[in-house]
Amino acid sequence: MKKVPTKTPAKVPQHDKRPHEVRIIGGQWKRTRLAVADKPGLRPTPDRVRETLFNWLASLAGAGGGELPGWHCLDAFAGTGALGLEAASRGAASVLLCEQDADLIAQLQKAKAKLSADAVRIERGNGVTALERVPAGSLQLVLLDPPFESPALYEPALRAAARALHPDGAVYLEAPRRWADDELAAFGLAAFRHLKAGAVHAHLLRPLAAAPADPAHAPA
Repeated sequence: MKKVPTKTPAKVPQHDKRPHEVRIIGGQWKRTRLAVADKPGLRPTPDRVRETLFNWLASLAGAGGGELPGWHCLDAFAGTGALGLEAASRGAASVLLCEQDADLIAQLQKAKAKLSADAVRIERGNGVTALERVPAGSLQLVLLDPPFESPALYEPALRAAARALHPDGAVYLEAPRRWADDELAAFGLAAFRHLKAGAVHAHLLRPLAAAPADPAHAPA
């Protein structure tokens, strides 16, 4: 008897775990939801990490309600804009969002219009170049969230961020590994806070002169 070939069952597509929207955690646009483009490698900072980060920053700013009044910020790898827009929501005086992808730029422009975010400026281009262009010591906050698959970006981004940073400012660094103290010291930076959430290592860095005396720089 002729054997009838059996059909190979079709593969069931795996559930897409990437978020399709992000929400602003605090400030004037609290709970506002923003769309996330369906882009390979786009990895919005998780809500829990953003909430912790801005609690850390608010303690540095010394203002109530999680505010960052008068801060000048640059989000060098903006992506969805979640980090930079969060800073603007919390009262930052200026936020520059840098992004190279044209589709993401269009989405950032839509988000800015939706929020009437006058303090936000959007620039298509290289975030490291933008950091190198700003006056030295002029930024209270530099946000560095390079693509994890582009490790060569980290060192030039940290070098440029350290130059642009105000003596009382902070750098947020998101990476697939924890950066060691000696690596950071080569850029004149020191870890102030650190947490790990899944595959994400979130660092809050400060100039060496402003670093805490406690070398453990206790995590949240």
